Amino acid sequence: MPKLKILSGWEVIKSFGFVVTGSKGSHVKLKRIVNNGFNQILTVPNHKELDKGTLKAIYNQALRYISDSELRSCFY
Repeated sequence: MPKLKILSGWEVIKSFGFVVTGSKGSHVKLKRIVNNGFNQILTVPNHKELDKGTLKAIYNQALRYISDSELRSCFY
């Protein structure tokens, strides 16, 4: 598997098409509503540089809502 890119929290936040619904400390809560009315929620730390493990966890969390082919270009 290729290496993860070095990304900031803001780069991850703007990549998904979610809306920021709140924040607590340095963590931002993202939300979007899909056609069937189902809420999709992600939480992302807004740091200058995210650790590789954190990026992998965000990637796995986002896989529930976004296809692997779309995510791969953002993370790898």
